[in-house]
Amino acid sequence: MRFLIAQGLGIVATLCFLFSFQVKTNRRLYLLQAAGCLAFAAQFVILGAIGGCVSQLFIIARNMMLSMYNRWAWVRWKGWVPVFLAIAVFLTWQTWDGPVNLLPLIPMSAGTIALWTNNAGIIRIANMCVCSPAWIVYDILVGAYSSILNEIVVIGSVILSIYRYGMKELLDPESEFQKGGMK
Repeated sequence: MRFLIAQGLGIVATLCFLFSFQVKTNRRLYLLQAAGCLAFAAQFVILGAIGGCVSQLFIIARNMMLSMYNRWAWVRWKGWVPVFLAIAVFLTWQTWDGPVNLLPLIPMSAGTIALWTNNAGIIRIANMCVCSPAWIVYDILVGAYSSILNEIVVIGSVILSIYRYGMKELLDPESEFQKGGMK
């Protein structure tokens, strides 16, 4: 029963991530992904994968802060990147359960770097090429099978958003994605 509950939470999280890449503002992307991360955190707790749970909570805190990127000038400080990277390394060390715990560190780090660019294209590329592949390997190793589906859906959703909006538009600092991105 616990296994089924864990997989159900992964499906709920998958739906949040599916919709996150289809919105036109980075702020909404962060909020939807935070909801998905909360479901994943609960899933990882049930599966006994504490490193994955803590990583999801880290991602929620980081994304909630970033959702205020255009409202609070102090959030835009680029010095937050090394601060969050240090926190990610510390959390990995504190939840160390073997080399498998290095896998959540990859998306925590790559996601942090990409998100502070406030560039929709870079955020999507980082998710598709770095974050999702690392989570797939982690999910296989800890038995979070519905989470594998999520990462496949995330990659597909990113590809769809690139098709819908065009990579040029997503990368353009003058596009609606960046100008109104986190308001």
